[in-house]
Amino acid sequence: MYASREDIGYGFGDDSKGGSRPIKPNPNVDGGWAWMIVLSSFLVHILIMGSQMALGILNVEWLEEFNQSRGLTAWVSSLSMGITLIVGPFIGLFISTCGCRRTAVIGGVLNALGWILSAHASGVRYLFLTFGVTAGVGSGMVYLPAVVMVGQYFQKRRALAQGLSTTGTGFGAFLMTALLKYLCTEFGWRNAMFIQGAVSLNLCVCGALMRPLSPGDVAGEKHVVRSNSEDNRAKALSPSTETIKSNGVLSEGLEKKEQAANEEVLDSVQHAETGGTSGSGRSMDGLRILKTVSQLAVTVRKGFAVWYSSYFGAASLFTNRVFVAFVIWALFAYSSFVIPFIHLPEIVKQYKLSSQNDVFPLTSIIAIVHIFGKVILGIISDLPCISTWNVFLMANFTLVTCILTLPLMQTYVSLAVACALIGFSSGYFSLMPVVTEDLVGTKHLANAYGIIICANGISALLGPPFAGWIYDITQKYDFSFYICGLLYAVGITFLLIQPCIQKKQPREKSTEEAQV
Repeated sequence: MYASREDIGYGFGDDSKGGSRPIKPNPNVDGGWAWMIVLSSFLVHILIMGSQMALGILNVEWLEEFNQSRGLTAWVSSLSMGITLIVGPFIGLFISTCGCRRTAVIGGVLNALGWILSAHASGVRYLFLTFGVTAGVGSGMVYLPAVVMVGQYFQKRRALAQGLSTTGTGFGAFLMTALLKYLCTEFGWRNAMFIQGAVSLNLCVCGALMRPLSPGDVAGEKHVVRSNSEDNRAKALSPSTETIKSNGVLSEGLEKKEQAANEEVLDSVQHAETGGTSGSGRSMDGLRILKTVSQLAVTVRKGFAVWYSSYFGAASLFTNRVFVAFVIWALFAYSSFVIPFIHLPEIVKQYKLSSQNDVFPLTSIIAIVHIFGKVILGIISDLPCISTWNVFLMANFTLVTCILTLPLMQTYVSLAVACALIGFSSGYFSLMPVVTEDLVGTKHLANAYGIIICANGISALLGPPFAGWIYDITQKYDFSFYICGLLYAVGITFLLIQPCIQKKQPREKSTEEAQV
């Protein structure tokens, strides 16, 4: 039901060559070192997303320490989570320039620095800068490369690999909650944050494991054989293929000319360096510095050109209507997922289910089933006869239905069933990178997924305050579920409408050509 990157035209002319040349498979694609990448991404999700899910422990300590309002204090954790996702498009620039490995290592240092500086906080507003911004940006610099690298190393089992790596969020929520609770009890919250900063330096190790593949070995860039039905569905969604491809080829030609000019400069520097052995050592050092600076300038300029063309160039990602619909959907999706976590305690209290909820909390049901949902949906999506897009849509339909009907449940068993369905269907989060890669290709995955998680970050940042605002006006939690659920349904509708429009346009064009 959706187009792959070959059909939409983000291959930049790679597929225009006649026939597919036999490519020697890299043993690290779909195997070998690829599983180390999954392990690295799994640990990143534990250390970043798991830690952010456990911030409730620190939030209580901050309330007691600084005596500020709950609303103001809550902005610390909201900023950290929101900025982690919102900076996605800018992290795409770092990845295009420096690569995933260097970006992740720098992000690990920045994240650890944010935790350590927060241990010396003198107020909540100090935490806005050190923890919300510094640690948040560092988290974003590690999180996006962790997702992109899994997409580069896997082709046949992408959904399963993404599902396994993202289960680290669920495991991290349990592990980091227990760790922070123990550290705060034994050493106080300040020392706990300092220790957590030291633990976060392991993100640099995870980043070091992200060994880059050569361009010819990237999984998404290989020729993939697909069924005729999938090809027909994909071609129906790409009315502007030739235009985008031609733009891509044009920009690539200009880039090659620019690269040739830069190489001439580097060659001249190298020639002067080798030919001037009789000169002084100081001049040789100057030439080496000049050569290094020139190479760095070429790398930065090339990375910026790729990043700029993805967002603002003639072959911009936003020329893909299905991708734009996907971004609109992402603006509403994440806020609907967090609503149950906000209002479930009030539902339990209203229906006097606290004794049963204390034995097995409903939020724990969501978290546990969410782990299994990611893996199972990944396995199903990788089956040859199953469309990832259809699985993604069905999971969204199930989630929005549960959110709209949850306020109607009045018993613990019915609430537990609804929460289990919410946890399982929300496992579609592991399919988001897979769907994004199929829409734009591996080459543009970093920039495209950066936009998607940016939209999710806006939703995560504004969703909880919006739900609280609705509750303050209506004094009923029901309306928070209904309004957010309806907004979520609007986002899903965009996903359904755009493919229909894209299918209709080629038929109209062919009819006009037939008349001519």
